[in-house]
Amino acid sequence: MSWYSIVRRGGESSPVWAQISGGTETTSGGYKYHTFTSGGTLTVSRDGLVEYLVVGGGGGGGQSNRSGGGGAGEAKTGTTTLSTQNYTITIGAGGAEGVNGSSSSAFGLTSVGGGKGGYSITNGGSGGSGGGGGSASFGGTATAGNDGGDGGDPGSGISTQNVGSGGGGGAGAAGGEGGVGTSGAGGDGGAGIEWPTGSGTYYAGGGGGSGIYSSNSGGDGGAGGGGGGGGFFGAAAGSGGSNGGQDGQDDTTGDGSGGDGGANTGGGGGGRIGNNGSSGTGGSGIGIVRYAI
Repeated sequence: MSWYSIVRRGGESSPVWAQISGGTETTSGGYKYHTFTSGGTLTVSRDGLVEYLVVGGGGGGGQSNRSGGGGAGEAKTGTTTLSTQNYTITIGAGGAEGVNGSSSSAFGLTSVGGGKGGYSITNGGSGGSGGGGGSASFGGTATAGNDGGDGGDPGSGISTQNVGSGGGGGAGAAGGEGGVGTSGAGGDGGAGIEWPTGSGTYYAGGGGGSGIYSSNSGGDGGAGGGGGGGGFFGAAAGSGGSNGGQDGQDDTTGDGSGGDGGANTGGGGGGRIGNNGSSGTGGSGIGIVRYAI
């Protein structure tokens, strides 16, 4: 075999093969994979059935103090028949602090980027999955995944300085809500989805929200590259989610910064606590095609 891969087209009783090239080509468990971590071209020389994963870029954590986690990019999976032609693959960038993620596209499909995290009395942004609400603020709405978690008890009249922020929504679960007062931990980011099923690899986890009070931690990033939320004055920061999500930092060592989302996972960035640090950047998206060989 040289530059092309061979796959049997689904539904045929006799061998009908497709020829496909492009992206980073690997073989595992009886499947051939074409992985795109940046834009490129998938060349199909003969049509055939494939499975796919297309994930938009994750949203960044909120842009100011007491920030919610960024929402994960939309994750689309399924099967489709690719015909003989070239397909342009676009991979969305993760959002910077306070910015939504960008969309990814392939085969006529678009996966929307994740919503940005909110910050003190500012709601999380809408996106593939919604960004977590800042302290005493509401989580953002999902267009395809799950909503961001609310900051601690918005609308209750509690001081915004005494509540944790919400976690960003993930492709598989909503973001967790922030706590209140001496229980003011940041909400965890929502879990992403496992792909392929049984692989143990997750994509599109939400970012953790920032915590408040010295006894409460930042929220953990969701499985699938979510960044951990920042911790307040020595409280533990949130841990990054599986598949490359970065841990947050606490206020005594890192100004309460949130962790970045994992590269090429679509994970959301963690929210920050404090004015000197920064919220995490969302993870860039990814596109993968696979088929049995």
